[in-house]
Amino acid sequence: MNDRIWTQWKVGEDIKDLLDASPRVIIAEDREELFDKAVGGRDVFDVEYQLGDGNVVKEAVVARCKNGLAINYYEKEMRRRDPECLLIGDEKKTDKTRFKERYGEDFSNLRRQTFQWLQSRTLLVAGIHIGGPGTGLTGLIIAPENTGFFVGGICDLQGMIPLSQVEEFAPDTVIYLAPVFRHTYFKGEQVVVHRRQENRHEIFSYNLYPGPSAKKGVYGVLLQKGEEEDWLTLHASTVQAVTPYENVTTFLHEGASGGGKSEMLEYPHREENGELLLGTNVVSGKSFMVNINQFCELHPVTDDMAHVDAQKSRETGKLVVSDAENAWFLRVNHLTRYGTDPHLENICIHPKKPLLFLNINAAPNSTALLWEHIEDAPGTPCPNPRVILPREDAPLSVSAPAEIDFRSFGIRAPLCHKENISYGIIGLCHILPPALAWLWRLVSPRGHGNPSILEEAIMSSEGVGSYWPFATGRFITHANLLLQQIVDTPETRYLLFPNQSVGAWRVGFMPQWICREYFARRGTAKFKKAQLKEARCALLGYTPARFVVEGIQIPDYFFQVENQHEVDYGAYDEGARMLHRFFANQLEKYRIPELDPVGRKIIDCFLRNGTVEEYEEIIPMRL
Repeated sequence: MNDRIWTQWKVGEDIKDLLDASPRVIIAEDREELFDKAVGGRDVFDVEYQLGDGNVVKEAVVARCKNGLAINYYEKEMRRRDPECLLIGDEKKTDKTRFKERYGEDFSNLRRQTFQWLQSRTLLVAGIHIGGPGTGLTGLIIAPENTGFFVGGICDLQGMIPLSQVEEFAPDTVIYLAPVFRHTYFKGEQVVVHRRQENRHEIFSYNLYPGPSAKKGVYGVLLQKGEEEDWLTLHASTVQAVTPYENVTTFLHEGASGGGKSEMLEYPHREENGELLLGTNVVSGKSFMVNINQFCELHPVTDDMAHVDAQKSRETGKLVVSDAENAWFLRVNHLTRYGTDPHLENICIHPKKPLLFLNINAAPNSTALLWEHIEDAPGTPCPNPRVILPREDAPLSVSAPAEIDFRSFGIRAPLCHKENISYGIIGLCHILPPALAWLWRLVSPRGHGNPSILEEAIMSSEGVGSYWPFATGRFITHANLLLQQIVDTPETRYLLFPNQSVGAWRVGFMPQWICREYFARRGTAKFKKAQLKEARCALLGYTPARFVVEGIQIPDYFFQVENQHEVDYGAYDEGARMLHRFFANQLEKYRIPELDPVGRKIIDCFLRNGTVEEYEEIIPMRL
């Protein structure tokens, strides 16, 4: 390879000057090299930096395990994403906070300092795809040599490009990694700055947790590109469920972090006797068990980022998606003991090639185990343990574009009963008219006890599409694109799933697992009106009037939560008012002239307490 191969790249002279000035540049060509760099050729390695005052700060420790690398951060605040970490370092249109607004100076000064710091160090450089090879977009990573795990992670997530084999490398995106500035400039905060130029989208990552710095940074690039060209990358997992009778039904599941996207790709968790624990009533102590002998076979399509083919979607009348990633960033906080998910455990204990584990407590030369979570404090496990799983290592994964039969939305719901009234009134499953489905995507509640981000324990919004924290442009553009997408795909139907709680019942992720089995067995069969019951709260659309899966009827109080004795109409209606107030507050900002007229009708319907049938009149519902 040419020692100065970057001189042949179509990049700015500032990047070439940066690489020329560095004492050494390592062009990463394969995954094994990156993993070895991550531990500095040792079994355990501290990622650390010397500050200007001579003090040394330790960011993370990397341990070489039998099945991969275990990365753990010294500060618990670095183990989850700060939802307010994205800033804009340019003058293009945006509804996000600009760097200058928060720090009182133009970003160009810190950008210059960042380049100066990088050019003083040995650099690790790699090429990646952006959104998968199908988009045609590419990226370049420039990072300190001691951040091999970070570079390896983003190369796994997006797919590495061997730069020695590319004749004319012209990256659309450049990611600069400079962790030291978190301490010298940002007072310990997570910060990621996007600088959008005509021919280049720059991402300045000032922290080493790859969630906001790389994975969601790339997502921001895709959202910006889609905003300019009228297409979207959804915050969604996708799975094809194949019934024991070989019928295939495809689900796309959206939602804020913690909304059940990764879990939609998992098999239901059985109890030791093989049954499924649907829920436990926290007031009475009663449990409800379900016995399903054979689950659907799961063929995963996407885990977190689903690229929508707008043209094919319009042609088929169904949403058509493909994976915008090459690997999956799986959260495993619900795996607390051996045997909870034997399928995933087996893959990760005996991987085809070494994996990257984050926030997993593993000693050097041991086997990293998914249920051994690092502790934030004695007795308090980190709620955000992760593993990066290359999609090629996931059995039965689907690479081809998939047509979506059911598009669901997940929300973490708190317990709700007479002594603890909350918005946790959402039943096991709701069937939504398209207009209501759009409202839920505008508001995108983060819900209760979010494990992936740093926030107070209150109800808040993830923002339009549930991807707004990663977007760089204008929220109204995305609101209109989401609405047009729904109008263009009338054959795709909409569901709403809670997780964690249904009224007074603790349920975990069982609602979406049980309902996936139910709707897969129904397939594309249409509902009759008599088979649906209008929810007491209009925001929740309909529930099935009768729900039977594998011969087992699920009681109606799991769907009509007001029928739970522990809840009753009084607590339910107060919870509905909480939900309505929250929606009203979040929807106010969309009432601007740029909103699509159909969207204005939907929001007006909500504000006048419209019925479910009135929502259906705005956009007809295919039962």
